Amino acid sequence: MIKLDTTDIRILEMLQLDSQKTIKEMANQLNLSTTPVFERIKKLEQNQIIKKYVAILDAVKLGIKLSAFVNISIKDHSTKAVEDFVGQIISYEEVMECHHVTGDSDFLLKIMVSDIEEYNQFILQKLSTVPNVGKVTSSFSLSIRKDTNRLALNKCEV
Repeated sequence: MIKLDTTDIRILEMLQLDSQKTIKEMANQLNLSTTPVFERIKKLEQNQIIKKYVAILDAVKLGIKLSAFVNISIKDHSTKAVEDFVGQIISYEEVMECHHVTGDSDFLLKIMVSDIEEYNQFILQKLSTVPNVGKVTSSFSLSIRKDTNRLALNKCEV
């Protein structure tokens, strides 16, 4: 783990709120010149603390209105079988997240599609063709009460 100081954490907090904030704006808020801010950001990028910059889209405005959480139990837990399963699952654009989990199932997927008909097609044409799938259970989101990518940095080592 990389050691971050309070300035690094403040830069990360600013970028999490607005990744388009200019280095000059950040430098002004930090009471620094632009060069050290630029160098710190480059260091954070090189160390993969900052993985990438993306635009966060409004799924509903784009017609993607159904979020499903799918618990999957697999039959074969050998390393190759798990890697093959994951490789196929993550290739589907409807799969937003794929978590290897503990508990009653082996994997938890977050699927986003336009509606229940598209979800049904996903199950019939894609998920059902994946070898090694055992039990599948689905839950559907009725509403989103919190949706963030922002990490709480107050617990990071300084």
